[in-house]
Amino acid sequence: MDASMVDQIRLNFNPQGLLVINIAIGLMMFGVALDLKLEDFKRIVVSPRAPGIGLAAQFILLPAFTYLLTLVLRPLPSIALGMILVAACPGGNLSNIITYLAKGNTAVSISMTAVSTAAAIIMTPLNLSLWGSLNPHTAELLRRVSLSPVDVFTTIFLILGVPLVLGLSLSRIFPSLADKVRKPFKIFSLVFFILIVCGALAANWSIFLKVVGLVMLVVLLHNALALNLGYWSGRVCRLDERDSRAVCIEVGIQNSALGLVLVFNFFEGLGGMAILVAWWGIWHIIAGLITAFIFTRFPLPQDQQA
Repeated sequence: MDASMVDQIRLNFNPQGLLVINIAIGLMMFGVALDLKLEDFKRIVVSPRAPGIGLAAQFILLPAFTYLLTLVLRPLPSIALGMILVAACPGGNLSNIITYLAKGNTAVSISMTAVSTAAAIIMTPLNLSLWGSLNPHTAELLRRVSLSPVDVFTTIFLILGVPLVLGLSLSRIFPSLADKVRKPFKIFSLVFFILIVCGALAANWSIFLKVVGLVMLVVLLHNALALNLGYWSGRVCRLDERDSRAVCIEVGIQNSALGLVLVFNFFEGLGGMAILVAWWGIWHIIAGLITAFIFTRFPLPQDQQA
């Protein structure tokens, strides 16, 4: 396939499928919220330094450096806009597990996940609109779809904000019920989402095979940038090793599921965006596990042993 044709691709995804994927990510968010407590939000107020540095890296540095990376690499406009979209998303729900495997500070990771998910309701549409409009090539795509930050805000609020509040409320008001449903619900919602994504991938398999090669190197470089921004932001700001590892993983593991929802809701399955976000969703798990393995090869200082 001619690379110039990628921006004309629209993936096959009907309105019913779009509704189902919106419901699926809402269910996933509800499952994540069952694991969160109000204390996770309070922790950033009591001990704000590490989560604050991490959130600045996630919502300020990563989108800004991603914009610069699109100018350097000059990928196709839809791929560049997909990069900006991924950078605008909050941390992914696997980051806590990978932080634990990396011997990072899991409490910092959980706090960042909680706060970044809530902040994404405002920061994701803001960063997508801001940085997407600064690149002249991606700005043209935004104009074509007449992207409204308010519409993006509403969508994110419904699929992230509402499930977050409901999950937190259930775990606080009915803790015994939350304990019973937490694990099976998380498994169900994750399997449900995977099945939907696999179905969408199967419906577009021939397209995926033709264009995935165009995004593999871009995603590798972009994800490496995110991981390094997170880690070195922590080290430059004199965070200890465990906190720096947590920030590294949190910034490098983005909520690509939310990205896919936004691609299908607002960009009609625009080929370059959808393929990049989908491949990011696969690659960041692989890269996160590799990063965790590398971290475990370097023992923590004695006073930071968990």
